[in-house]
Amino acid sequence: MRARKFWKTLPMKLYLLLAAAVCLYFFANDFSLVDIQKTAIILAVGIDKAEGGFSVTAQIAAPKGTERTTGGTSSVEVAAEGGTVSDCISAIFAKTGRVPKLVFCNLIVLGEEAAKEDVIAHLNYFLRNDYMPDSCFLAVCEGSAGELISSQSAIDDASSLAIEKLFSDAAVKAGNVVSNTLKDFAIGYYGVSGSSFLPYIRTEEQEGGGNDSEEGAAASGGGEEAQRVYTATQTALFSKGKMVGLLSAEETLAYSLLEGNVFTGTFSSTDGEKPVTLTVMKNEGGVSLDEKKGEVKLELSLTVRLCCRGVTATVEDIASDSVSPEILQNAEKLLKGYTERLWETCKACGCDLFFLKRTLYRSSKKKFEEEGEGLLAALTPKIEADVFSMK
Repeated sequence: MRARKFWKTLPMKLYLLLAAAVCLYFFANDFSLVDIQKTAIILAVGIDKAEGGFSVTAQIAAPKGTERTTGGTSSVEVAAEGGTVSDCISAIFAKTGRVPKLVFCNLIVLGEEAAKEDVIAHLNYFLRNDYMPDSCFLAVCEGSAGELISSQSAIDDASSLAIEKLFSDAAVKAGNVVSNTLKDFAIGYYGVSGSSFLPYIRTEEQEGGGNDSEEGAAASGGGEEAQRVYTATQTALFSKGKMVGLLSAEETLAYSLLEGNVFTGTFSSTDGEKPVTLTVMKNEGGVSLDEKKGEVKLELSLTVRLCCRGVTATVEDIASDSVSPEILQNAEKLLKGYTERLWETCKACGCDLFFLKRTLYRSSKKKFEEEGEGLLAALTPKIEADVFSMK
């Protein structure tokens, strides 16, 4: 009788033992959580060329307030040099005593001199790192990347956070900037086109320093580092991993329009000799290769509304969104000019920005082997730009 009762209650006993074991495990370990006191959480990395190889500046999230900030996101910058990027990261570990973690790194910036070399030598450490986000933004900057990362932003507590905002979906859709990631840049580099692009960052000193307190003003007068704002309206072009050219803001806009990425972005045109600004309400674009004719067709189509004029307007004009035929014609001519300049810049520096070599490779490997290297120089551009009024 007792044996039968034992066997009936055994499953419940095993369940209770299992539950007790799980509870013990739950309260007895840290589940591999990051110990903030032992970890250097890297927010952004700047990479420059150095005599011994590489110079890496890491922006590290601080676990508590610093002299720089009393709240929000505090950060400190630590720099190191080495023969490889991995050596630099190890040196940063040695200097801080904290294990560098890249899982939250959302920005890598290459200095201009580093970008003129094969940049994969600067990036392969991050491409190999299993904890590095593929979606990490990648960019080039004017001058030193270390100085950019270490600069004080007038917008955010950390420079990296201010720079990342330049690549938001809203900014990209406005046509003001293009963005690229570590993963997509590597795909372009290792593909048959061997080309890619990166946003090009410049800094400007913010007058006034953004500090209205008397104490801050006194400190600023004593030589405190000026606060900065950042722009990325230009685009760096890459061929075989090296920076070979630079698109202007107008050429960057043309590229965004050809990609069909622009919505609610604006651009300037003219009504006679008077300036006007148009808002893009709909954007379609495309680039196609005609191998038989030896042509590349660059097409863009826009639906726009009148955003504002640079001169006084009547009430009726302000109440209307319609755009006159003259303004539309001027806009078409303007955008055709931007697109032509874009193509000529890519052709001159040998950047296959539109992956035409890849298109040829997929259609005929034999033709690619015969014509691939000289494809851009041999093609004749055919540009079409149509601009329509919303009403």
